[in-house]
Amino acid sequence: MGPLVGKRTWGGLVGIGGYPPLIDGGGVTAPRMGIWFPNGRWDVENRGVAPDVEVEFDPQLVREGKDPQLKKAVALVLEELKKYPKAAMKRPPFPNYYKPGLKEPAEGK
Repeated sequence: MGPLVGKRTWGGLVGIGGYPPLIDGGGVTAPRMGIWFPNGRWDVENRGVAPDVEVEFDPQLVREGKDPQLKKAVALVLEELKKYPKAAMKRPPFPNYYKPGLKEPAEGK
């Protein structure tokens, strides 16, 4: 969909799910899902996902209402929109379903 901006994810993606609840409302889970890619590797667990564009996360700036990762992502999207502007869509003419020679149904039938 687009470039990933930020820092490498932590790599903990073995998933759990589909376990029924216990009668007392508790539950038991066990890891049972992972993510693999067409390259034939289990690519996320213990590796994380590397961004296409690495930008440091600065908690102080975020507390001040500034997010350098978001700012960079928005800048990249705006650059892409300049390179590949949205195509102008032209509405087609309205369809004409009128068929000459057909009788109109009688009133009340």
